[in-house]
Amino acid sequence: MNEIDSAGSSLLGLSQRMPPSNMAAEQALLGALLANNKAYERVSEFLAPEHFADPIHGRIFQAIQRRVEAGQLADVVTLRAEFEHSGLLEEVGGPAYLAQLLSAMVGIINAGEYGRVVFDAWLRRQLIDLGEVVVNRAFGAEAELDATQQLEAAEQALFDLAKDGAAGEGGMVTFDRALATAVEAAAKAFSTPGGVSGLTTGLRDLDAKMGGLHKSDLMIVAGRPGMGKTALATKIGFGAAKSILRQARDIDPNAVPKGGVAIFSLEMSADQLATRLLSEEARISGDRIRRGEIGQRDFDRFVEVSREIAALPIYIDDTPAITISALRTRCRRLKRTRGLDLVIVDYLQLMRPAAGTRPENRVLEISMITQGLKAIAKELAVPVIALSQLSRAVESREDKRPQLSDLRESGSIEQDADSVMFVYRDDYYLAQRAPKELAFDNPDKFHEAVDKWQKDMEMAHNKAELIIAKQRHGPTGTIKLFFEAEFTRFGDLDTHHEDQMRD
Repeated sequence: MNEIDSAGSSLLGLSQRMPPSNMAAEQALLGALLANNKAYERVSEFLAPEHFADPIHGRIFQAIQRRVEAGQLADVVTLRAEFEHSGLLEEVGGPAYLAQLLSAMVGIINAGEYGRVVFDAWLRRQLIDLGEVVVNRAFGAEAELDATQQLEAAEQALFDLAKDGAAGEGGMVTFDRALATAVEAAAKAFSTPGGVSGLTTGLRDLDAKMGGLHKSDLMIVAGRPGMGKTALATKIGFGAAKSILRQARDIDPNAVPKGGVAIFSLEMSADQLATRLLSEEARISGDRIRRGEIGQRDFDRFVEVSREIAALPIYIDDTPAITISALRTRCRRLKRTRGLDLVIVDYLQLMRPAAGTRPENRVLEISMITQGLKAIAKELAVPVIALSQLSRAVESREDKRPQLSDLRESGSIEQDADSVMFVYRDDYYLAQRAPKELAFDNPDKFHEAVDKWQKDMEMAHNKAELIIAKQRHGPTGTIKLFFEAEFTRFGDLDTHHEDQMRD
């Protein structure tokens, strides 16, 4: 017998086994529920009608569930009357079967355990079904999915099943435990300069406004093309990586940090992103670097800075059109092997939903991606920053400052995000509105317009705004930032010095 025949025989043997179920447990649980409706409280959080192997038991449980949640009595008498009225009494075994369930009952104390047995059997049946789908796909049942896509689809299906399987594992957290966690976070903010309880962004005013980047948060940074979204995200990632390295080196100068920043760059390649980071830090124009228009002194500076920042715990993945399931897998692996403190995605409209899923429209597709990013943030307990494009509606308004309604597929993005920030630079739009002499009927008016435009440009020069339009855990508002277009570099704006100059 060859290997293929052997594998086929093995699969045939598996398919001839009976799926896991426990009819006695199902009957005993239903008997307990009919005898004492308080037993329902023990299973209501995790058990559903579809979890029963016998569809008759599922239908009886559904009737009990409906009556108990409506505040009505659910026993043999009331269920018999209900099933008779709906014409389903014979389908559920008749009055004799309902009475038989009572004889199989267990005490209310054991109802929860029997519910777990029923749920566990359902979970294992789902695993068998999932395994069968994986095997059939591997044999070519869905030819449009290659092996890599099949792996992603299997991972996504397992993740979804794991979420369902963990549904009953949650529960209440005592208030004193929740208070202890809150006090711990407050103590960290109190003892940290600037009152930052989360991971620092490297931008003073942003840290002051948000208290740093917080675990499990999904943050959206949006803007029109040319506003500097990627530059801002890399600045935040760079600042966070510096902080992680500094904390590790404060303990041991030779320590390798147990944590890092993962940047998923769907638009730029890893070397392009590295060049941008080098350009920002060395303060050498990236455009000049690409064209080779730098002298020996600049090149030496370039190499020196690259050595200085080489130890930063930044990991770049430049896979184009990455799926949410592949991104989740890589984040999990990084968290397990090297540690993970921050995830940056540039940008979410270039991502794809999990392999094997076929969303009906683009809005639903984006919704699946944002929900997936929020799930990653919660599962791995790390902040996730996702960049997003804005619709063209901004360009048609007099005031070009973005609003929440300008987000593409805004409903799902705004709903799933813990905070939404917009990058805006006035000089970008002012530069496009330079006065043209032909538009004026006399030279004096033209020169007045030019003078006003130049003053506006001077006021807006090297300045950017970060508009916090939504923040679940703090205030909204606008943060003024310093921006150097030559190096596409964001930094803190010296507003104190500006105020003194005005005075």
